[in-house]
Amino acid sequence: MQPSGNLHIGNYLGALKNWVRVQADYECIFCIVDLHAVTVYQDPAELRAKIIEIAGLYLAAGIDPRQSSIMVQSAVPAHAELAWMLTCVTPVGWLERMTQYKAKAAKQESVGDGLLQYPCLMAADILLYQAAAVPVGEDQAQHLELTRDIAQRFNSLYGETFVMPATSLPGVGARIMGLDDPTTKMSKSAAGANHAVALLDPPDRIRKIVMRATTDSNPAVDFENLGDGVANLLNIFQAFAGWTGAQMRAHFSGMRYGDLKKQVAEITISQLEPFQQRYREMMSDPDYIPGILREGAARVSPIANSTVDLVKRRMGLYTEPRP
Repeated sequence: MQPSGNLHIGNYLGALKNWVRVQADYECIFCIVDLHAVTVYQDPAELRAKIIEIAGLYLAAGIDPRQSSIMVQSAVPAHAELAWMLTCVTPVGWLERMTQYKAKAAKQESVGDGLLQYPCLMAADILLYQAAAVPVGEDQAQHLELTRDIAQRFNSLYGETFVMPATSLPGVGARIMGLDDPTTKMSKSAAGANHAVALLDPPDRIRKIVMRATTDSNPAVDFENLGDGVANLLNIFQAFAGWTGAQMRAHFSGMRYGDLKKQVAEITISQLEPFQQRYREMMSDPDYIPGILREGAARVSPIANSTVDLVKRRMGLYTEPRP
């Protein structure tokens, strides 16, 4: 995840909970992608603070640094080095057709080259560790397909070098939509004050945002005729509670929207309270999280450096002679 904006319940229910589950079955590397963040201007002091905050939220969610590596992208220079080598084998046309690039470029008079090259850096993030699988949602499917295309092109030009990563993992988490606009996915970059519940929001703010959530003109929950907003509120509750569809129908059928919102707000508060407590405890020691990040970078750097060395030798670039 990028260290920009505020992580919200969509990030938690859609990704972090799934990451916690898969770390028992895979050798996992969880990266805070600060190089991606600076494709647009970031205030330096805020960016540094957000890097530590995101790491703390990873840990509070249940990412275990004894099982998994948590690291910052820029702390492992091999990310940027491999990205350049991949850029050199990636046709510009592949990059220009990326949906996210076209959407962001359309909103700006001019864009930095980093925005165009963003997918090459993402490909490097994955291929650097010879990743077998990448646990992301469908909104990143195009980037993963491009990663596979880049890996395949490199392998065809220089010989088998990269593992072809799977484009998804089973058990992807809930897709949470904006509370002010339930037709769009909840986003860290959305401007609306009532768009998202942030993971560190206090109870009063959570209640305020949820009680203002968009619903529809019906008076009560009708599972045969769910509007987008009502479906989103039910999805949030179910993702936190772990209830079956039958339990949801039995409990919420005919419930008035005000009562539905109150229950969604309360379960959100109750689920986030221990999460926030763990976060506060970790942040009370200013050396704890930087230590975790140093350990993570040290653990993954040999893998990253080995891949870069292999790529250099495949391409004919200079490498130190081996003893």
